Amino acid sequence: MAQIGSFALLLALVLSAYSFFAGMLALIRPAAGIDRIGETARRAGIATFFAVTVASLCLLVAVFTNNYSLVYILQHSNNDLPAPYKFAALWSGQEGSLLFWSWLLAIYGLVLRLRHKTDRALFAHASVIIAAVQLFFLLLCNFAAHPFAIVQGQIPTDGNGLNPLLQYPEMVIHPPMLYLGYVGFTIPFAFALGALIMKYPGEKWIHITRRWTMVTWGFLTCGIFLGAHWAYSVLGWGGYWGWDPVENASLLPWITGTAFLHSVMMQEKRGMLKIWNMWLIFTTFLLAILGTTLTRSGAVSSVHAFAQSSIGYWFLGFLALIFSVCMVAFLMNKKYLRSEHQLESLVSRESSFLFNNLLLLAACFAVLWGTLFPIISEYVQGTKITVGAPFFNKVTIPIALLLMLLTAVGPLLAWRKTSTESLKRNFLTATYVTVGLAAVLSIFMKPWTDMANFYSVMAISLSGMVTIITFQEFWRGGRVLAHQRGSTVFAGMVQLARRNTRRYGGYLVHFGVALIIIGFAGLAFNQDKEQELGNGQSMQIGHYTLVCKSYTQDDNPNYGSESAIIDVFRNGKFVTTMFPERRFYKASQTPQTMVANHSTPEEDLYLIYAGLNPDTNQPIIKARINPLVMWIWIGVWIVVLGTAFALVPNLSTARQPAPVGSRVAVGAEAD
Repeated sequence: MAQIGSFALLLALVLSAYSFFAGMLALIRPAAGIDRIGETARRAGIATFFAVTVASLCLLVAVFTNNYSLVYILQHSNNDLPAPYKFAALWSGQEGSLLFWSWLLAIYGLVLRLRHKTDRALFAHASVIIAAVQLFFLLLCNFAAHPFAIVQGQIPTDGNGLNPLLQYPEMVIHPPMLYLGYVGFTIPFAFALGALIMKYPGEKWIHITRRWTMVTWGFLTCGIFLGAHWAYSVLGWGGYWGWDPVENASLLPWITGTAFLHSVMMQEKRGMLKIWNMWLIFTTFLLAILGTTLTRSGAVSSVHAFAQSSIGYWFLGFLALIFSVCMVAFLMNKKYLRSEHQLESLVSRESSFLFNNLLLLAACFAVLWGTLFPIISEYVQGTKITVGAPFFNKVTIPIALLLMLLTAVGPLLAWRKTSTESLKRNFLTATYVTVGLAAVLSIFMKPWTDMANFYSVMAISLSGMVTIITFQEFWRGGRVLAHQRGSTVFAGMVQLARRNTRRYGGYLVHFGVALIIIGFAGLAFNQDKEQELGNGQSMQIGHYTLVCKSYTQDDNPNYGSESAIIDVFRNGKFVTTMFPERRFYKASQTPQTMVANHSTPEEDLYLIYAGLNPDTNQPIIKARINPLVMWIWIGVWIVVLGTAFALVPNLSTARQPAPVGSRVAVGAEAD
């Protein structure tokens, strides 16, 4: 397997190099016969997919056959590792994850090259750029981080095992989703750079780029929140986001991708922000590569990062090369990116998108600065100064609240200019309800006593405003259609959404984000308690009474475990039995906590078996009450569904014009 895998990787490198250089030749010197060279370059790119697939399959076969003659398999698998986690071994280490990245990029490239007839010239430029990125990663796989390196000396009979932190069902899904997001941003980058180089006429390339960006943004969103849920369920510290450097690295391209998906509408509708959008795409791809650099170089300390490695220098050089190419292409062709219109009013849809972008980029800069500050401080002062969660919360929470306000106001604004009368008519009801909600919450949550309480009141209130306006947009248009067709309002709302899937899918995404923000708002009211809890003993936290029934032990080939059996009572009434667990993985000789969580829309009861007190030999139970957390995961599902719906082509068209001035007229136009 090692020989076949190594040969397949080397063949993929040669094919990718040919696809790049032959493709470049076909683009630079278009002449008789050159089209044939361009076609061979396209086919070489397709063949690259098959070569990388063979290499990936070889590594998987080596994992499942326990082939410990390979260093990578020895370090990341063992005989008793369950089958699903053997798949996870493919991306659990440096070498395998780079091969996995190359394979996903080859899949994206395959899809693009099979659709080359859509626009041959644009797709040819994008194909060459993808081949260049593919070439870099295959160079890494062949020379810097070879996954098929052979063990020197005697071959062990068992491996070191997969990192226990990765032996959780979501970790079979989270990394692929995250990688699909990271890798996928190569495609909109390739289209944007290709369009800039060839001075592509019209806006067709931006439509293609937007669709690809929505797909990859959706994957990255899934990856980020799967990682958050994994951290919540496995790490045992009671939270889902700790502003860890690697967490931040995944957030950065998500932020700029979000900014692009909003501002691109200004270019489609009004021919504005062309330079801005081009650099948003470039920046998103650069941040995706930067996140990969931070994860793999060991420059930052993180439970998610790989070990210290010189591979970071490869990535830094690649980043410098990408930025240089983008800058040269921009300087040579910036006249092509002139805006066709100017901002006419501050009270308009354009201004809301512009302010939205400015706030998102401010958040991106703050997160980037806080993430890189330890590296910068060590380089400048010789001492690594870590920036903690208080800094990120202090900067990003106010920005997030302002973004929620814009999310609420934006749908009510018209293109070019919105009349004051129209704004009052559409915004007044939502404002009254929001102010009333804030007043009621203030009575019970007392925001004047604590800034965290104030932020929570504002977050819930603004999320309520987004929810009201989203429902209002569906209701008004649905009511008009229901009147026209003699149907129910609900049927009218469905028909309205079918007419413009992109617009109303976006509204669903906004609603999902509002629910996520409500979930975040519960952080201000967390409770926690730690206590020794022997058999028959009880502990009180909030309105819960926890009674320890017993402790049990279990053993299987992969790990041994000890669990607490705890009955839960709320206000004296039995609720459930929970089983917080502590495992000891035999191959890696590593302990690991498995959290028990009882989740309701109101709150989570979160239990951790922390082990034995060495002084008293008594078990220690940590308990937390985390309000509103369930709404985060519900919101994520709605965001994903909204994104998928927005990608679907319009499912029906208007049969008759809507009354002048009605909201359905706005809803029916493409945003």
